[in-house]
Amino acid sequence: MAFDPATLVYNEAGLIPVIAQDADSGDVLMMAWMNAEAVAKTLDTGRVTYWSRSRQAFWIKGETSGHVQELVALRVDCDRDCLLVTVRQTGPACHTNRRSCFYTEVRDGAEVEIMPTMTSWGF
Repeated sequence: MAFDPATLVYNEAGLIPVIAQDADSGDVLMMAWMNAEAVAKTLDTGRVTYWSRSRQAFWIKGETSGHVQELVALRVDCDRDCLLVTVRQTGPACHTNRRSCFYTEVRDGAEVEIMPTMTSWGF
């Protein structure tokens, strides 16, 4: 059966949440949004393409930063209202220059940064 992005369940803004996960380590890297066209572009090009809500424009991950996400697989959840992309990530995934956007953990009621920036890793 052929996949059609139109069969996904999008929110009222025409967007679907997407979790990006490192294909090798399994680390969760980030969460972003796609519309049907971004899903199609991602599948057509192999470069993960999101929809930027703030810019109201397509956002090809790494286009300006060089921190590219190469698509390994795209998975659809059971309700068809969320996607998981497994990727090969070049450099940091987060705009804060960290490997993951999930670098803050709540411990004993306090927020603690648990991940250094990749600048200290040579990126």
